[in-house]
Amino acid sequence: MYQIQEMQEKAVLVGLNEGELKELQLLIETAGAKTILKMTYHDRKIDPAYYIGSGKVKEIKEAAETVAANLIVFDNELSPVQQRNLEDKIEIKVIDRAQVILDIFARHAHSRESKIQVELAQLEYRLPRLQGRGIEMSRLAGGIGTRGPGETKLEVDRRRIEKKIYRLKENLKEIKASREVQRSSRQDPIAALVGYTNAGKSTLMNKLTGAGSHTADKLFATLDSTMRQLQLPVGQNIILSDTVGFINKLPHQLIASFRTTLEEVENADIILHLIDASNSEMEKNMRIVNKEINELVDPSCKIIKVFNKIDLIEQSKLNDLKI
Repeated sequence: MYQIQEMQEKAVLVGLNEGELKELQLLIETAGAKTILKMTYHDRKIDPAYYIGSGKVKEIKEAAETVAANLIVFDNELSPVQQRNLEDKIEIKVIDRAQVILDIFARHAHSRESKIQVELAQLEYRLPRLQGRGIEMSRLAGGIGTRGPGETKLEVDRRRIEKKIYRLKENLKEIKASREVQRSSRQDPIAALVGYTNAGKSTLMNKLTGAGSHTADKLFATLDSTMRQLQLPVGQNIILSDTVGFINKLPHQLIASFRTTLEEVENADIILHLIDASNSEMEKNMRIVNKEINELVDPSCKIIKVFNKIDLIEQSKLNDLKI
């Protein structure tokens, strides 16, 4: 039997600065592609047709041809029109950060709930991008942005996609109802682990409870919500909940789809904000997570910062941590 191997995509990354492109490169590598060139542009008024200026589009096209790239990835979300125009001009597949994240979620979704959530997010993202393209979309088949649940939906009509979206939302309503029944029967307080992706939430969960959750040194290694009972040294039992990690510019479709999972954070009695102290972008990541937490929980909810991976930083920097 022959095994067909998927050819690794070679990507040119386009963003406002090197800092943003550093994280985008990690996302691209997690999705299975290889970064061969990074390009930045000046902060300016967004072009409604191309997002960036036409001169920069030409520069990207020439650079991509020089390095033989077959994928262009923008760090910011592109409108359907911008994406279409860029592909027509550059003549290479163009995707944005949101598509990369959706692709990673599709790869890492294992439970029925997370698969439904990811498929719903993918379809809601792709729906406006199918309009007016028809069979032309088939030329974009394969690679990042087309894997996982919903990958065959590029060639179906709008009505069928809308019906599928409706069914998926109904499935999530059933899951939400089931969660509420389970939640009403719990007696122990809930402590929710939250944090930036790859901060080490699942590793801590496994260490404290022996949950056996999958762990890996990569972005969004786990998506499935996990809850385990934990007895504290004082004898008090609590429910420890692990949730999906946050990231900068997380697609709004994913936030909406994972609402049932994030309700465990909303209903928590205490929030444990796990922070990767070794990350050079620690302060920025903390702000992003804090913003999401503030939108989810009551202001009176107790939030405790937990600094992780301190063994990876110099002793002299420990005193600088804002505890």
